[in-house]
Amino acid sequence: MITAVQVHRPPGPVLRREVLLVLGVSLGASAVYSIVSLLAKLTAPAPLASQTTALNPSQAPGRPWLDLTYQLLGIFFAVVPALLAIHLLNRTGDDARRVLGVDRQRPWFDLGTGVGLAAVIGIPGLGLYVAARELGINTTVAAANLPDLWWSVPVLILAAAGNAALEEVVVVGYLLTRLQEIGWRTWAAVLASSVLRGSYHLYQGFGAFVGNAIMGVVFALFYLRTRRVLPLVIAHLILDVVAYLGYTYLRDRVGFL
Repeated sequence: MITAVQVHRPPGPVLRREVLLVLGVSLGASAVYSIVSLLAKLTAPAPLASQTTALNPSQAPGRPWLDLTYQLLGIFFAVVPALLAIHLLNRTGDDARRVLGVDRQRPWFDLGTGVGLAAVIGIPGLGLYVAARELGINTTVAAANLPDLWWSVPVLILAAAGNAALEEVVVVGYLLTRLQEIGWRTWAAVLASSVLRGSYHLYQGFGAFVGNAIMGVVFALFYLRTRRVLPLVIAHLILDVVAYLGYTYLRDRVGFL
């Protein structure tokens, strides 16, 4: 007869080390690099507002198939920390699908609120970006810089999906769950999650930090109320797809970006 194995949750110090290690191989490391990148921009001869931050660049110019290979590998390995976080939640006795709210129990709620959150965050976020650039506290963000090839749009959409899964699973679902288990107060956990989100966007400038930190507060509070990450993934996916494809369209056809 097979007996169920009882899983005991690790003590606080073990969970704290786990959180640091997960962040150290994912968005925590990105935050550190982002801070250094901002310092490099601030100490450059040109002012911050006159600099451009290029997202989604070509990895092998003039070699399309090698470029595509690099792009797909980058997307795949970027998602691995999210899979690690899910694995660790399952290992410590949690049902990650339930904890993160990534099951199929509420598909229309997930889709509807995801679209709504994208609108709530995206429209003011665009205004904040423009204002920050005019104030000289943000770089110009070139959101998509792939060559004009058949795979460029699918890769941009996959990159948006990868970013959405990584950030919302790790910075919201996993991090808030673990911080609460460790004993953090709700407000402190929300603050940590939102500041981390803002920090790994600092390479774009101070406006990106503020905008993403505000987004982090909204997303964290939504998750704590609903215990569903999937709407956040959908919202993030929409925001990134609109930014990447919208920039590509305007750059190629309008020519003022």
